[in-house]
Amino acid sequence: MWLMELDTNRRGPFWDMLAGRVPPPPSAALLGWELIEIDPEHGTIEVAFQATRQFANPVGVVQGGFLAAMLDDTMGPALVATLPQDQFAPTLDLHVQFLRPARPGRLVGRGRIVQRGKEVCFLAGELLGPDGRPVATATATARIQTVRSSA
Repeated sequence: MWLMELDTNRRGPFWDMLAGRVPPPPSAALLGWELIEIDPEHGTIEVAFQATRQFANPVGVVQGGFLAAMLDDTMGPALVATLPQDQFAPTLDLHVQFLRPARPGRLVGRGRIVQRGKEVCFLAGELLGPDGRPVATATATARIQTVRSSA
């Protein structure tokens, strides 16, 4: 992986967001999404999230749905960063394994493309707690689609 030097020539929803041409999606903003590293050639990414106290369940740990959303917002961008500007890749299937409780605070997600086909891609990711130990892992299937112009 390499620390990203922003290529202002790249276009598409992901790259436009990073360059500040469009705002981040509301879900990414809610999760406190932050890019750490990306390597589009290898299909890998590392991001951070800020799990606030509002994400906690009654016993004070981050509710699993938020962890699943963080994993989805880790793996998806690993793929989307490799696509041309007229394509996107919605998640078709997401399978999450919760390994141990996650406390509110900074969590780091690592995602990668496992296998990429013409339309269907398989992704994997993990979410790490502040101590570097995994709190959850996931696999996902995404489908590459072309954005249809409304003109």
